[in-house]
Amino acid sequence: MMNRDAGARAVLVAAMASGQGKTSVTAALARKLLRQGLRVRVFKCGPDFIDPMLLERASGAPVHTLDLWMVGLDECRRRLHDAARETDAILIEGVMGLYDGAPSAADLSHEFGVPVLAVIDASAMAQTAGAVARGLRDYGPVQLAGVVANRVAGEGHAGMVAASLRDIPLIGWLPQQDSALPERQLGLVLPGEVDGLDALLDKLADELHFDEDAWKALPVLPQSPPEWQDVGRPLEHHTIAIARDAAFCFLYPANLDLLETMGARLRYFSPLRDEPVPADAAAVFLPGGYPELHGEALSKAAKWQSSIRAAHAHGVPILAECGGMMAVVDGLTDKEGRRWPMAGLMPGEVLMQERLGGLGSQAMPTPQGPLRGHTFHYSRLETPAPPQAHAVNTGTGTQGEAVFRIGSLTASYFHAYFPSNPPATSALFGADSS
Repeated sequence: MMNRDAGARAVLVAAMASGQGKTSVTAALARKLLRQGLRVRVFKCGPDFIDPMLLERASGAPVHTLDLWMVGLDECRRRLHDAARETDAILIEGVMGLYDGAPSAADLSHEFGVPVLAVIDASAMAQTAGAVARGLRDYGPVQLAGVVANRVAGEGHAGMVAASLRDIPLIGWLPQQDSALPERQLGLVLPGEVDGLDALLDKLADELHFDEDAWKALPVLPQSPPEWQDVGRPLEHHTIAIARDAAFCFLYPANLDLLETMGARLRYFSPLRDEPVPADAAAVFLPGGYPELHGEALSKAAKWQSSIRAAHAHGVPILAECGGMMAVVDGLTDKEGRRWPMAGLMPGEVLMQERLGGLGSQAMPTPQGPLRGHTFHYSRLETPAPPQAHAVNTGTGTQGEAVFRIGSLTASYFHAYFPSNPPATSALFGADSS
């Protein structure tokens, strides 16, 4: 068992591109450290809902988002420093390639002094791995803690990779896997729906060859946090009903934490199980997810549909994000061309498509200032309803997702990160702004 030291060691797990095995390596390392008796906290760099679900299973703790734009510098620092006080190991899974995006995973590494652990898919290379590693290190440059080689053929192959790295340590390697972690793209399976996932995570941890001495040589992350932001209690005595099941599962833990910090009582219900909106709900949150995979069940959920219509008719504030919006239009047509009637709070039809319909970071205008977030969907909305506003794409300043307001309903493909603007968030859920 690895001995605990004072403070937490941290690495940012990154790669040259998507598909190199960042999530598999992060999950394997998290599970391995956890089984060695260490307290582990995992973060995800950039907007993402699916990878954090899997990494939560691997680490046994909620996985929060770190993003210098959406989450903000101060909030990222506070979460990291809080984790450093409470844990022994911090793993941050990067997004896309190390230098992709603005801000990138490399920017996060620079900002907080977290060294990079480079994942290299070695399945079709040997000595060239050294060139890839040195390129990742020197292009920025970044502080490179070492390399984990993925999809390695065996000890001999690992030795060739290690020799090619020269002055860069090979901290670990993972062999080719007979069975892979589930693909995490929109429309495919969730970690909770994978049979034997924990056994697969244990197998990854068992097969990860890991240099404990190299891990112990990493620097300890500072622990002094900045001051908390005082958000007040504008949602005191508010019960917020939140749809939560396989169709409505895209929930940032930080969003839920903020609602509770602002005084709200959270009550969860499942439209898929035909559970109605709780009668005492002062507001309703319908998050994103996969309603297109459950069209038949949702179309037959009479109690759920009548209850959300009643809440809307009574002026209860309803926030419907992406998949949540898809469930409250007139109808949803899935990829097989089957149309399913939905709740009908908003006129229009949602049609699934193969082509990406929206992707990227955006900010939604509100009377309290911009609310930051992002969009990612493979469907299109056809509606006669005029948008009341549009989100704005970061970087380009171009028009982003439409925002619709129909009575007490606010609906959009836009996913909000609530802590980026607590006053705007509380107003969306009906807080008194006076």
